[in-house]
Amino acid sequence: MCQVLGIARASYYKWRNRKETKEELENHELAQLILEYDEKFHHILGYRRMTRWINKFNHKKYNKKRVKRIMDLLGIKSVIRRKKSKYIKSTAEVTAENILKRNFNASKPNEKWATDVTEFKIIGVKQKLYLSAIIDLYDRSIVSYIISYRNDNNLVLRTFEKAMEANPGSTPLLHSDRGYQYTSRVFKKMLDDSEIIQSMSRVGRCIDNGPIEGLWGIIKAEMYYLNEFHTIEGLKSSLEKYIKFYNNERPQGRYCDQTPIEVRTAALTAVNEVRQYPIEVNKRIEKYYQSFKAEQTNIATA
Repeated sequence: MCQVLGIARASYYKWRNRKETKEELENHELAQLILEYDEKFHHILGYRRMTRWINKFNHKKYNKKRVKRIMDLLGIKSVIRRKKSKYIKSTAEVTAENILKRNFNASKPNEKWATDVTEFKIIGVKQKLYLSAIIDLYDRSIVSYIISYRNDNNLVLRTFEKAMEANPGSTPLLHSDRGYQYTSRVFKKMLDDSEIIQSMSRVGRCIDNGPIEGLWGIIKAEMYYLNEFHTIEGLKSSLEKYIKFYNNERPQGRYCDQTPIEVRTAALTAVNEVRQYPIEVNKRIEKYYQSFKAEQTNIATA
C-alpha cells in the first residue's frame, strides 16, 4: 500500500503510532455532538445556533468558526433560511419620476392604474407561476391580468395590451415599481404610443406601490396560504376563480360594501358626477407622522 501511494514505510508507522493531540480529540468529540444535534433537531441548526446550543447544554465554550469548519467537513447545513442566490443587477434602460407620490385616491375610473408582478410556488415542483395584474385605483378592480410560467417582458406587455383592449381610449397614469420589465424601452414605447404617463416607485420604497402590494397580500392570505397546491393547473385555476370572486363577489367596506365591479359599473354609467370614495385618514399613522415631523424639526433647530 505504501509503495502504491508513494509513502515511506517509516512515515506510515510513525502515523500509526502517533497520539492524537488534545485539540484533535476535542474535534472528534465536537464532531459527534454536531452529528447528534443535527439529527436530534431535524437539521434546523446553522453553525451559529449549533454553537450556542452545544455550549449551553454541554457547558462548553466552542468558537463558532471552529463549529462551522467541522460542520463543513461533515457536510452539515441548516435546511431552513438558506442563503438566497445572488441576482445579477441590471441597469435600467428607462426610469420615471414618482408622479403618483402615494396619492392613491382617484376621482374617476381609468384615471390612475397600478401594476406589478408576483410569484407563486407549487409543493414539490421547481416551476413557479407568475401573476401580472393592473388595478384601477378608483375602484380597486383588477383591470387585467395574465398568468404565466415565465416572468419576462412579454408577461408585462400582454397585461398592458389586455387592459387597453378592455378600456379603449383610456389614458391613465400608470404606476409601477422599478422592475426590469417596466424600465425597458419596449414598454416605454408602448406607453408613449398609447399616450400613457408613466410613474415609478422610488428605490427601496415598496409602499409607493401600496395598493397592488395590498392586493397580493389579500390573494395570498385568503386563497393561496389556505390551500396546498401540488399542480400548476390547480393553482392557475384557483387564481382565476379568486380573481373573479374578488372583482365580482367580494364587497369592500371602503365602497359601502359594494364589489369593485359594482363601483366601476356605476361610475362608468353615471350620468351626473361620479361618486367619490376617499381613503379614510389613519389617525395612528397621522399622529406618528406629526410626532416624527416635530422631532425632525427639533433636531434641525438644535
